[in-house]
Amino acid sequence: MSDPIRIGLVGIGKIARDQHVPVLRASPRFTLVASASRHGRVEGLPGHTSLEDMLAAETIDAVALCQPPQVRFAAARTALLAGKHVLLEKPPGATLAEVEILRAVARDQGVTLFASWHSRHAAGVAPARAWCDGKTLRRVAITWKEDVRYWHPGQDWIWQAGGMGVFDPGINALSIATAILPPFFLTDGTLEVPANRAAPIAADLTFADAAGTPIHAVFDWRQTGPQTWDIVIETDAGRAVLSEGGSMLTIDGAAQPLPPEAEYRGLYDHFADLVAAGESDVDVAPLRHVADAFLRATRREVEAFDD
Repeated sequence: MSDPIRIGLVGIGKIARDQHVPVLRASPRFTLVASASRHGRVEGLPGHTSLEDMLAAETIDAVALCQPPQVRFAAARTALLAGKHVLLEKPPGATLAEVEILRAVARDQGVTLFASWHSRHAAGVAPARAWCDGKTLRRVAITWKEDVRYWHPGQDWIWQAGGMGVFDPGINALSIATAILPPFFLTDGTLEVPANRAAPIAADLTFADAAGTPIHAVFDWRQTGPQTWDIVIETDAGRAVLSEGGSMLTIDGAAQPLPPEAEYRGLYDHFADLVAAGESDVDVAPLRHVADAFLRATRREVEAFDD
């Protein structure tokens, strides 16, 4: 086997601590060498206050960028120009145009760029995609509702322009839908934006594919208690339900046997495969649907929201 990929982690927040750090420490394909963050550190590792300091001080092959999307472009470009492979947490950027520039930089530098979508590695997604193959879609219903106070306490960046608001979790649903369904596009929608915020707290979106199949998505960040992450797919040959963010799958009411949750392990295994093959994976389809929602949907002001 080749030597493990030496990787640095940039942006030490909740997702880095909960997912990236434990997966990287358990992976035989990576060695977590150091971190860079203005405030956070990873216990037992050298910690730097900037990516530039980390690159100057450490011998690394790759970086995983977990900062807010509004500031990620500069860091990604710096790492790519330094000859490092780059994993972008979702969403890959604040705009589609900046991701295309990063794609070109990675190509010119001969390094890997991976726009990662962790929900696509949920246990039920690949089986659901295989089950849908060859069937005629009748309708799809996507419901993604969660409590922003629980998942993003005190995080102002998600409410700012480029932070995406409720699309921060909603893009996970879109990443699954774009992996399973034929291409689709937005036909109508409403974004509910708190009076004191720049990004939506809820979205009601209507899509269709080329055959006119109705696809309806509801995202809401105000749900307390049990959280809802469901995709219901109705076809001419039965009904599939992906629930718990894709970790559970039922077909015509029967629960399907699935392996344990391993989204981020799958994410990093794919990153390692890309590096080994000298390839990139920069699928922006989920982000394109978010951009289309901001272009096409009607904005409606709702009551102010405070943490």
